[in-house]
Amino acid sequence: MPLWLLLTLSGGSVAQVLSYKLKLEESMTVQEGLCVHVPCKFSYPWLSFISAYMSWFQKGADVNRDPPVATNIPNQKLHERTQGRFFVRGDPQTGNCSLDITEVRMGDSGTYFFQSGTHSYLDTMFSLNVTALTHTPHIIIPGTLESGHPRNLTCSVPWACEQGISPIFSWTSAALTSLGPRTHLSSVLTLTPWPQDHGTNLTCQVYFPAAGVMVESTVQLNVTYAPQNTAIRIFQGSRTALGTLQNTSSVLILEGQALRLLCVTDSNPRAELSWFRGSPTWKATPICRSPILDLSQVGAVEEGDLICQAQNPLGSQHISLHLSVVYPLQLLSPSCSWEGEGLRCSCSSRAQRAPTLHWRLGEELLEGNHSNASWIVNSSLAGPWANSSLSLSGPLDSSLRLSCEAQNAQGKQSAAVLLLPDKPEPRTSAVIGAVAGAGTMALLSLCLCLIFRVKTCGKKTVQPVQSTDMSPAGSSGSGAYQPQSWMDIPAAQPAPAEASPISGEEQELHYALLRFPKPKYQEQEDIHTEYSEIKTYN
Repeated sequence: MPLWLLLTLSGGSVAQVLSYKLKLEESMTVQEGLCVHVPCKFSYPWLSFISAYMSWFQKGADVNRDPPVATNIPNQKLHERTQGRFFVRGDPQTGNCSLDITEVRMGDSGTYFFQSGTHSYLDTMFSLNVTALTHTPHIIIPGTLESGHPRNLTCSVPWACEQGISPIFSWTSAALTSLGPRTHLSSVLTLTPWPQDHGTNLTCQVYFPAAGVMVESTVQLNVTYAPQNTAIRIFQGSRTALGTLQNTSSVLILEGQALRLLCVTDSNPRAELSWFRGSPTWKATPICRSPILDLSQVGAVEEGDLICQAQNPLGSQHISLHLSVVYPLQLLSPSCSWEGEGLRCSCSSRAQRAPTLHWRLGEELLEGNHSNASWIVNSSLAGPWANSSLSLSGPLDSSLRLSCEAQNAQGKQSAAVLLLPDKPEPRTSAVIGAVAGAGTMALLSLCLCLIFRVKTCGKKTVQPVQSTDMSPAGSSGSGAYQPQSWMDIPAAQPAPAEASPISGEEQELHYALLRFPKPKYQEQEDIHTEYSEIKTYN
């Protein structure tokens, strides 16, 4: 065939018609364990024999003795390193000499040349550069992980080869899991998370056995859950937390002290914390919309149940605290008065928790609500108040010792009521003899108007009140009245609402001293004695 006709039919130049040519990407870089496709086109002289066999050799190989790295020749021995991983995928009839390499290894780095039939294309070679695998698995979590609800998580390696040995997947998690279905390049894990799994790690590892490499990815689980483990921390002053309460508890605090309550909870998403007084209803308005509730001066108003409520979109939880205000033990001064033929005394004490109140008559303990022929005791409780009254009847002995005692867990206090006559006379404990004479009515009028106040203190010593001289005017001369003797009588005590509290563990009574004149006559006459009761009052 004439050359001009050959050029016309081939559409090329003389060099193209008469020479061997190879077209490919001369250099490529691929990560270890992956696959690479090397596009390749070759041409040969027009009149040459077209061979059906194609092979690839590593640079420097002897094509007559060394095995190829890839070939389409049946039963041809291949290089041990590349066997099963290097493939010639092209069609010689179309001049396609493409090369596919799967599960690339570091040792595959190098230069390769193509051979068709007996002709080697050494002018154009292909260079392969293998680097470390930096790709990581993709972990897909559909939607939100909600506590107690199972979810399917997928780990995939979409960048890996579809050909070759399947990679091996493994999962690591503290959560409850089970393996689901898998494909060649993915694995499914069914996970049921709980609150304790929030923030923990989930790891997917993928091992490529042909390349001997492993990669992994780790994610932190974001588990949503309703508030739990709600607690109240108690602070007082600048001190650290006095305690943490997680169940309904009662807290005692002294009246007037400051208290700080901190509500804490565990939830995701973050919960809104609010304080309520008493059980909250859906329409209740909180007294505080903050985790911290400051009570600057605790009193009766603050006493009762305080509720902290933690709420987020997934639910709510609340914890209650019963605040009990403790009043220091206060024993009010007893009050006594003569009533009819007997003595009536009352005593009150205030504390939280309410104290027990009783009377001590000599060595005998009188408490509760009891009575006999000589005395009657009536006792009652009203909130923090304990009240008791004692009625004594009949003649009162000159050595009478009477006291009121209050006691609770905080301590003990007592107050004494004493009858201490200087010289015992008939009924001197209850009545006072008045003498006849010019000054009798003046003496009685003055006595009826006297007010005696019993004061108490925490000391053991008695500070007597200065005595009052009741001699009538002009008695300093040679008249009938001269001071002869004196006696003490118990003064009436203030009422509970007006009395001042007694402090200290043991209390003693201060007593009033009253000096009485006794008639002395220069000339003896018949004496007529009258008796009247003196009722002391506040």
